[in-house]
Amino acid sequence: MQKVSALITTFNEAENILSAINSVRWADEILVVDSFSGDNTLELAKQSGAKTLQRIYTGPGEQKNWAIPQAKNEWVLLMDADERATPALMAEINELLSKPFLPYDAFWIGFQHYFMNKAVRYSGWQNDKTIRLIRRSVCRYNANRVHEEIITDNIRVGTLANRFEHYTYKDLDHFVDKMQRYASWSAEDYEISTNRITAYHLAVKPFIRFCKHYFWKGGFLDGKVGFIISSLMAWGVMMRYVKIIEKRDAQIQERV
Repeated sequence: MQKVSALITTFNEAENILSAINSVRWADEILVVDSFSGDNTLELAKQSGAKTLQRIYTGPGEQKNWAIPQAKNEWVLLMDADERATPALMAEINELLSKPFLPYDAFWIGFQHYFMNKAVRYSGWQNDKTIRLIRRSVCRYNANRVHEEIITDNIRVGTLANRFEHYTYKDLDHFVDKMQRYASWSAEDYEISTNRITAYHLAVKPFIRFCKHYFWKGGFLDGKVGFIISSLMAWGVMMRYVKIIEKRDAQIQERV
């Protein structure tokens, strides 16, 4: 049986950290890498028996790339604190790692998202997946500030049948704060490739994003939650370009 380390990255996750840790008690090592939380996330993690490290946060991919080599086992399961590894996912991973040979270096894992206490079945979130079970020696993240991903060049990637549970929503203020951060990071990713920002970026693209989530991806089937998600996704697109405008205006003012 090959051993696995569960790696959880955190910042101010006191509400979530124990549930996340308890969902991976079966792992051979639980490692929490904290970005100097202002609440008692780190203390709770220590009390739970998890190994804890702290590092100043500079970006999602860079933080994980630093954390991965700190794990002691070759196989690493990466998690955020608002995610839970289900018993079915645990059983699948254990069965996988009990095999004498695996022809893969990493595995895609899907998500069952929960928003406003409701399981989201559609709204463009139904097929979300990301690479989370990896070989420590060969897998690293790209430099994207939003939706960072494992670089798949020259590695073999499989897909697991079971999913994480993802509790992305505490309250509206929390979710809007998260969207604001993502908009700022997304602006960094898009600024170089974006020329002059027009009404197309500020109105048409957000409207297309709303239609994508609400109509094309079935958000209307999620009821009011689907409408709220679709609206927030559209707002996030608009805010991306507002952030780029702000940054460019600030640079002009500095040169004046």
